[in-house]
Amino acid sequence: MSGFSAIETVNELFLRVAGSGRTDAMLWQNAAGEWQGISSEEVYRKVSALANSFLQWGIQRGDRIALLSENRWEWQITDFAVLAIGAVDVPIYPTLTAEQIGELLRDSGARVIVVSTQVMYEKVAAVRAGTALEHVVMMDFVQNPSDVEMFSALLKEKPGFQELQDGEFEALVRSARPEDLATLIYTSGTTGEPKGVMLTHGSIAVNTSLSTREFGFGPRDSSISYLPLSHITARALDYAMFFNSAQVAYCPQFEKLIQALKEVKPTVLVGVPRVYEKVRQGVEGKSATSPVKKRILAWAVGLGAGFREDIHAGRKPSSLRWKLADKLVYSKIREAFGGRIERFISGGAPLGMDTGNWFASVGISVLEGYGLTETSPVIALNTPVAHRMGSVGKPLPTVECRLAADGELLVRGPSVFLGYWKKPVETAATMVAEGWFSTGDIARIDDDGFLYITDRKKELLKTSGGKLIAPQPIEGKLKQSLLVAQAAMVGDRHKFASVLISPNFAALEDWARQEGISAATRSELVANARVVALFDDIVRQVNGGLANFETMKRFRVVAEEWTLEGGELTPSMKLKRRVISQRYAEVIADLYADEATARDESV
Repeated sequence: MSGFSAIETVNELFLRVAGSGRTDAMLWQNAAGEWQGISSEEVYRKVSALANSFLQWGIQRGDRIALLSENRWEWQITDFAVLAIGAVDVPIYPTLTAEQIGELLRDSGARVIVVSTQVMYEKVAAVRAGTALEHVVMMDFVQNPSDVEMFSALLKEKPGFQELQDGEFEALVRSARPEDLATLIYTSGTTGEPKGVMLTHGSIAVNTSLSTREFGFGPRDSSISYLPLSHITARALDYAMFFNSAQVAYCPQFEKLIQALKEVKPTVLVGVPRVYEKVRQGVEGKSATSPVKKRILAWAVGLGAGFREDIHAGRKPSSLRWKLADKLVYSKIREAFGGRIERFISGGAPLGMDTGNWFASVGISVLEGYGLTETSPVIALNTPVAHRMGSVGKPLPTVECRLAADGELLVRGPSVFLGYWKKPVETAATMVAEGWFSTGDIARIDDDGFLYITDRKKELLKTSGGKLIAPQPIEGKLKQSLLVAQAAMVGDRHKFASVLISPNFAALEDWARQEGISAATRSELVANARVVALFDDIVRQVNGGLANFETMKRFRVVAEEWTLEGGELTPSMKLKRRVISQRYAEVIADLYADEATARDESV
């Protein structure tokens, strides 16, 4: 334990960072790729200067300031500065289109927006006329700015400005109350239009104080901030690191993560399941290039499966065979993560037993957690003290859980949100009597208090025969294959289930070259009879472990790799099923074209 007491506001977290005495509280890379440190004292000065600039512009308590940026130190400085003066920040995903950004700016009524690059500025410029924006601040330097304020200039002393003295500034920072609105985080909208989740200082603070208390994090720890800070999971991790006086290194581009891991050598890694799935696919793909490597990996994974309980309990097996496998295989996988990570954590979406078991079989315990934007975010989390494979851990002490009659998880506690911004009807729809929040997830709780999330309530498929199918576990089994990047089951209100498969084209194209298959386009490749047969075998293997009504009777391999940028995935790599259903409506219709005469196979 770090020894720090709980905090009541995010502003107390800022003061804790500022008073930590660290010479390298934050890390960032310069143009030469060298990591630079920002001291706790510098953090205080930068936040104070930026906050003063906002005050000079007449920003008042409760006003909204938007943030449109990749992960970088300026993001966190802005966040702290906005909250320091009692304003509300509105983080926006940099991958959104100009039209989507404009919608969020209009809905939030933001008076200021801080953007990272010229590209982000141009998105804002295209929609600015219809917003309440008064100032646009850019982090990157541009020549001869006209309607843009330079971030660096705002951090300098400004002649004629009446700066707040340290004592006055600190008093302002400490004036924040737990019930004050801190941020509007717009949900990614997997099933409908984005909604602004209203989180208070208190809801975030209580979650930050409790979520990592059993991990023992302290000043020697570090993490890399690479998941989008516009998402609550990444923001919560950074807050937790700052709470424990640990170091945060900013990685603005996901493709730079592997190199950053090698250079920073963090002790903590939090990833969405897709990060772990891609690591596994990468390891298996690399071993597939050599029959010898493939046999060694299979042997090591098979051997390690017998020591999973030891790994999850934090014990290093003493078996000589395990030590040999560790030297040949397991240690190489750990080195890919930097070699110093002591805690691997997964959140944002279900990890899946198969992925969790595979990592445990190579000597890595991935502790899964669960939460929502609306719960600030952590509801439950496996910890080094209490953990159980397949569960998402035990709920935090301040979070009450109960199950509705249909199995939906309901939660209550101080970290639950205030409601959706300017959407009283939608807010009321998620709240039941006595302050219970409807999560939309189907769950179960075992006798020891461990929570298990089985599926999304709105994503359950119901066949025309009345059978309910939980798609996520089945999709997870398909994604164990190196050749499957994403899979989306369909078949709601149909006689049987089918699946759309988005391939891992790098692996598929490599396989095709080895097999002498040539294709001018990806559409031609996925239509190739041998490729179809290859995926047919993958689907049949997964079907072999399913109940008859769950099996995928038909499938289609699509010619696109689903991505966040393409709009098929949320920032936490969940499927946007509504988008996929609309985009592939004709394909789905073709899967069921003869349904009227097909035998009912849902029983």
